Amino acid sequence: MALMCIGVAFLTVNDAIAKTLTQTYSPLQILFLRNIIALPFAFLIALRMGGTGALRSYRPTVHLLRGILWVAGTFLFFTSLRFLQLAEATALIFVAPFFIIALSAAFLGERVGWRRWSAVIAGFAGVLIVVRPGSATFQLASLLPVATAFVYALMMLGSRFVDSRESVWTLLFYLTATSALLSAVLVPFVWIPMQIEHLWLFVAIAMCGTAGITMMTQAFRLAPASVVAPLDYTALLWATLLGWLIWSEMPDTVTFIGAGIIITSGVWIILRERRRRV
Repeated sequence: MALMCIGVAFLTVNDAIAKTLTQTYSPLQILFLRNIIALPFAFLIALRMGGTGALRSYRPTVHLLRGILWVAGTFLFFTSLRFLQLAEATALIFVAPFFIIALSAAFLGERVGWRRWSAVIAGFAGVLIVVRPGSATFQLASLLPVATAFVYALMMLGSRFVDSRESVWTLLFYLTATSALLSAVLVPFVWIPMQIEHLWLFVAIAMCGTAGITMMTQAFRLAPASVVAPLDYTALLWATLLGWLIWSEMPDTVTFIGAGIIITSGVWIILRERRRRV
């Protein structure tokens, strides 16, 4: 549980750094530099935790497709950070589990009962409360984290097609490697010279992202998902705190209400899954 909380905190710091850098650089350039710096660490972690076998892929095409989705999702989310408060963007990306359930039912033929469908509907209602379409405060940028959540859901479902002989460390390494490769192809079109005073931020975002993913992965290895998964929502606390400290951002009451509905629905789904498997 401690690993999960610390990992989530690291990933939220990762997002806060990205929000700072998007004021100067393209999201693609941020993604490219983060992955290039993080790749040696991902390689060493995979080698240390899984041995040389963790570097072998039995279905490289699946990893390539997941890398494409990861690049697309990260680009959408980093772009949203240019326009939205950190806490608002964080709250909206929490709808990913609802997309996973809906896509699993539609395309994988999984059975979803009325209780989980009710939670999904409530979660999307929370999104509408946060986004407030049609109101004076509505921003098209609010749809970007929702699109990110959809892409993230596709990537998570794609992990089901990874060969069962491959470990989570193989997924970590290939996700970082394919993202670095794909972003390298696109980054020349948006590249601007990096300012030397920003170098430490790029190093920090790579370190925080890698540390966060590694700690969360370990948390899921050491404890049941139903125990650690709800702790992912602590990201909203960190996002609110960092947004207030760095940019003097404070979400309004309506945003907190919508985020509360999203989180409550998500936690209910996690607990429901636990009861179903007991």
